[in-house]
Amino acid sequence: MLGTDFTHGSPNWLDLGSPDTAAAGAFYNRVFGWDHEPGPAEGGGYGFFRIGGRNVAALGPLTEEGASSAWMVHFMAEDIQDTVRAIRDGGGRIRMEPTDVMGEGWLAQATDPQGAEFALWQPGKSGGLEVASAENSLLWAELHVPDPLAALDFYGGVFGWRSQEMQTPGMTYRVLSVREGDQEQASFGGVAPMGDAAGGDRGGERPRWVPYFHVADADATTAAADRAGGSTLMPPVDVPDVGRIAWLADPFGAVFALLRPDPRM
Repeated sequence: MLGTDFTHGSPNWLDLGSPDTAAAGAFYNRVFGWDHEPGPAEGGGYGFFRIGGRNVAALGPLTEEGASSAWMVHFMAEDIQDTVRAIRDGGGRIRMEPTDVMGEGWLAQATDPQGAEFALWQPGKSGGLEVASAENSLLWAELHVPDPLAALDFYGGVFGWRSQEMQTPGMTYRVLSVREGDQEQASFGGVAPMGDAAGGDRGGERPRWVPYFHVADADATTAAADRAGGSTLMPPVDVPDVGRIAWLADPFGAVFALLRPDPRM
């Protein structure tokens, strides 16, 4: 289960790039009840989403030329320079070289060999997310790519992740775990074949990481997102032994998913 006791390769930060941070902040406040605290102008306006004063995600303006609004999952790097070398050795591309973020930590951005974008965060003064797996916070990170087995090889070489196959209707899903600890307890996400998984091509399917947020009621949260100007890519549906899920997009097209976990799990 995703937590805040981070280790190498675990998701430890999440942010959203948007063309209108004020409007995006208002949207996610209506959907998840997040408080948006904009950052100072000298920091580019990069600010935080919080619940009860604790960070659940961040929000900033788009910074890459031609970029579209999207969520970015960050993974912890024990040594960001070594991790960047492993990404290049595995055929990935570094979009932003490791950068010291005012002593808070080191940041780099990358693209895997199949085109899915992700980021690295080596903690400094800031370890990362302060809330995970609780209601209205990040619960799961899911990779959608054309070739899941190739993805496992790449990320295994970078982070040492383990995987376990899970049969679901119409496809083989692969659950990801960090390199240490009980495999089930250390799981944080999964890999699905692009186009066959939840959301299908209704979200303009392309290789990407999709964040899943824990919600108490997937139907009510989907309705709230629709009222706030978002769109439903896949209406809420029950997935055996997982829970009730839905795929949504915010008003600027950033894709995310909801999960009400099966209480028996």
